[in-house]
Amino acid sequence: MELKTMFKVSAVAVALVLAGCGGDINITPTVNDNSTVNNPPSTGGDNGGDNGGDENPCASYEASGDTVQGTYDSSSKICTYSTTFVSAAKPLTTDVTLAGDLTHYFKSSLAVGQDCNTTQGCTVEMDGPTLTVDAGATVVFDNPASRVQINRGANIEAVGSLAEPITFTSANAVPALDSVGAGPSPQDWGGVIINGFGITDQCSDAERGAGSCNAESEGAVSYYGGNNNQDDSGSLKFVKIHYAGGLPAGAEVGNDLNSLFLNSVGSGTEIDYIDVYAGYDDGIELFGGAVNLKHIVITDTQDDSLDIDAGWQGNAQFVLIKHGSVKNASGETLHMGNGGFEADGRKGSTTAQAPASAPHIANVTVITTDELSARDGDPSIAMKLDDFLNATFYNMVLKKEAATQTWCVNYSGDVADELVTDRTSIKSSIAACAALSASGKETVTTASGTTTVTEWFTKDGASEVVNGSDTVLANNGFSTAAEVTVTPTDMTSVDSFFEATNFIGAVSASDTSSDWYKWAKAAFDNANDE
Repeated sequence: MELKTMFKVSAVAVALVLAGCGGDINITPTVNDNSTVNNPPSTGGDNGGDNGGDENPCASYEASGDTVQGTYDSSSKICTYSTTFVSAAKPLTTDVTLAGDLTHYFKSSLAVGQDCNTTQGCTVEMDGPTLTVDAGATVVFDNPASRVQINRGANIEAVGSLAEPITFTSANAVPALDSVGAGPSPQDWGGVIINGFGITDQCSDAERGAGSCNAESEGAVSYYGGNNNQDDSGSLKFVKIHYAGGLPAGAEVGNDLNSLFLNSVGSGTEIDYIDVYAGYDDGIELFGGAVNLKHIVITDTQDDSLDIDAGWQGNAQFVLIKHGSVKNASGETLHMGNGGFEADGRKGSTTAQAPASAPHIANVTVITTDELSARDGDPSIAMKLDDFLNATFYNMVLKKEAATQTWCVNYSGDVADELVTDRTSIKSSIAACAALSASGKETVTTASGTTTVTEWFTKDGASEVVNGSDTVLANNGFSTAAEVTVTPTDMTSVDSFFEATNFIGAVSASDTSSDWYKWAKAAFDNANDE
């Protein structure tokens, strides 16, 4: 796939007063940008390159009276952007549109809006620039530290379609850019980071009230957080994120970037139809905020597929998770997959304003393996529960056929009381697991009482625990089998975000034609083909 890019301009000349660190912040940009709208010139490019007389369709903008533009290679239809164009140190401060008939190759990070720690004398522009990515666009990177970084106040509008998805991936996935010819590997590039003004327990109530909430992101330092869980950072829809999870130079192992990092992102943001594949750290990680997720496929990520932390208050529906194996550029087989869910209630200090994570998550299928993950040797399991989590899971299918190394559910002592008192619960679900819990952890005892993991899983009277060899998946490997008779919970009674379903698991056994079925099948088949 290819993409074409144009820049639109946002003139910023307003000096506003800092009033808070959330949706009510009014802050002054640290950099004034007086760019004007500039249509691409017919030839050339400020970054050099020979276009053979063809029109240069690459993105451009004007700065200080000069045109800055990507270099166009008409033979491969690739636009290349150097650090002169954009980097983490030189973020875009104008609206940018990446159209869908070229490949865009960024030699550094594609950062949008000014990153700012407000305690260090800078301020954040609330109405910052927007990165628009059109359907069919391909955006590629070749450095483990390079990433898409949408800073607080900026927005991303990346809306593809089933026929023309948007792809963020490794430059090595593009033959013309793969100089070695080995193809792409996990950790080839960083991933997508969105920093919002939502609530995270990594800040105090006082910091939120004073507009000085500046939580520091993992992997590569940037800042997020505020007091507006309804914050809008834009839209990601029909988007693929492949081969991400890079480890920036100098960062300690384990502090990798995630494929999609949603830091304090608010519910005004749309995240729908996402395909994450072969990331080296987490597939999607949520630190606080209240963004909702729908139609998510996460396959063959090395660490946790969906990682919840720091007080996330959102919802999720239709989530397909599969662990498996990939081959890297050296031909080595890497076993991918740690937790289907790593669900933590807190990372900092919970308060009434910033309570523990309490999401509602419905219609999920988690397919695990009996392998140990490539990086840290941890087992592939369906759910890891920790840190005073307050979550409700509905209409789930958990699958594990063998349990030499692994089991389905793990929990820490910091969530034990939540399991006993049902503050974290399972409803209308089925676990087809060779082992539901680790040996020696079948019974949960706290001052509030005692339960077992099986009793906890089946407490609603509708959920079932069956054998790992029992049929719960259809012949395609991912839809829920018609043999499953668990009655689903009507999710429309829980929240207006949810859709009513007559099945449990991510995909109905009778569905072979919806956009969701086709999206899930394409992602699942892609993971199995490699």
